[in-house]
Amino acid sequence: MRLPRTAVQLILLVVLTAPAARAGESEKLSVRSLLLSEHPGHTTHRVYVKAQVVTTLRFEKAVEPDKTKMLGWEGRLEPLAVVRNKVILEPLHELASDEAIPLVVTLVDGTEVAFLLRPQGLREWGWADQQIDVFKDRESYAAMHDALMRALDENDALSEQLARYRQEEHSGDHALAALLTAGALEQTPFKVAGYVLGKDDDTDIKVTLYKGKEKAAAIFRIKNLAPEQPWSMKSARLLTVASGQERSVAVRSTHSSIAPGESGVIAFVADKSAFMEDGKLTSVFLEIYRHDGLRQALVQLDPDLIAK
Repeated sequence: MRLPRTAVQLILLVVLTAPAARAGESEKLSVRSLLLSEHPGHTTHRVYVKAQVVTTLRFEKAVEPDKTKMLGWEGRLEPLAVVRNKVILEPLHELASDEAIPLVVTLVDGTEVAFLLRPQGLREWGWADQQIDVFKDRESYAAMHDALMRALDENDALSEQLARYRQEEHSGDHALAALLTAGALEQTPFKVAGYVLGKDDDTDIKVTLYKGKEKAAAIFRIKNLAPEQPWSMKSARLLTVASGQERSVAVRSTHSSIAPGESGVIAFVADKSAFMEDGKLTSVFLEIYRHDGLRQALVQLDPDLIAK
């Protein structure tokens, strides 16, 4: 569909066309811990894998290579590798939603641990496991140290979140974004500036652009077309086009996660300072990254959106 020239240009919407675009490439690996004694009623543990991404299972004791087996893996994964206390897995391609590959790991003390390899898309937050640290004894030093580190990380994350919430309570831009998500346009200084539509296999998005006095806004109305995977926004960034300098943008959404077949709204508000670089107005990119870290959309916002 040919769209009229407006103050916005939708550069990218189909996420699969740019698989290298990923949020937080330098972030630490997706590592989680599994304490076997915490799950006495669950004899088979899920491992979420992704094509051409290595998943490592790390145990406290060495693994018996001859007694560690996968079933029905041929043509779907590389042959598994055992390196001392580690089992290394790598899918050749994405597993279908109905595929499940059994894995039994046997330790040198005879302990058997059963796993089921599943596609990462079925996971609520969509990330593949890159490392799973498996502990059998909750009283061991390694298990206690791991639990302590997880608790400290969670505390740091909650403290950061609380500080952000307190800051946003006093932010006028966040208040405007909240009004836009609630559909209360008449209570804001914005006027509609244009629309852009985009669709891929999993997502249908309508972008509405608004201009206001020294402020601009964008609303993304997102419908999740995926049959099973919830959609959520992992992060968003506002960057100057010329130099890639990151700018502040206020974000509000109606849902933390959008279920299959459901819709949600995400609103963004930026003031004039976000469009300034070296004393001049410039265009900016609004990037949106979805739950699995892949870029869902890249939208160029031009200074025309900042009403004089």
